[in-house]
Amino acid sequence: MIANVHKAHPWHGIPLGENAPELVTAFIEIVPTDTVKYEIDKATGYLMIDRPQKYSNIVPALYGFIPKTYCAEKIADLARERSGREVTQGDEDPLDILVLCEKFISHGDIMCQAKPIGGIRLLDGGEADDKIIAVLKGDGVYGEFNDLSELPDGIVERLKHYFLTYKNLPGEKAHIEITNVYGREEAHEVIQTSVEDYKHSFY
Repeated sequence: MIANVHKAHPWHGIPLGENAPELVTAFIEIVPTDTVKYEIDKATGYLMIDRPQKYSNIVPALYGFIPKTYCAEKIADLARERSGREVTQGDEDPLDILVLCEKFISHGDIMCQAKPIGGIRLLDGGEADDKIIAVLKGDGVYGEFNDLSELPDGIVERLKHYFLTYKNLPGEKAHIEITNVYGREEAHEVIQTSVEDYKHSFY
């Protein structure tokens, strides 16, 4: 078999996973030791520096996105329905995912298989910006969890705190709101909805 000599675009060229949404491919951009926030450049597929981490916020898990997903009109409609808030649109990015794992992972720009167990619904300036929470497939500590409700409260609170503060600057008004924390079934629904948004936008 001849290997593809061209690097696949992490957003558009990597399969979502045959068993999605129960098990998905996650492309990891940043890890807890990163002092710089990296983000995929949508045009080239390469990681680029988004911004230095100016303050003490440390991403509490592997952080990246689910390939072949997009947060647009259908994600906004779902967020509006479930939150009861005014939602202007999806954030027009692939669906974010955090992957909990026991092991030290030294860098991003990697793929992994992850089992979604829940999610956090954020509104960022009125835009829907869901964060899927997953566990690394086969992980010795987190791998047995199947729903967000099974996690210790402290882990969920740490995740919520990170997202409520990671963009805040001293003296500025907070513009991020958490409207819902949900379990496995709704996480699957959010993933499927983001796949529909992707197909509608790019096919």
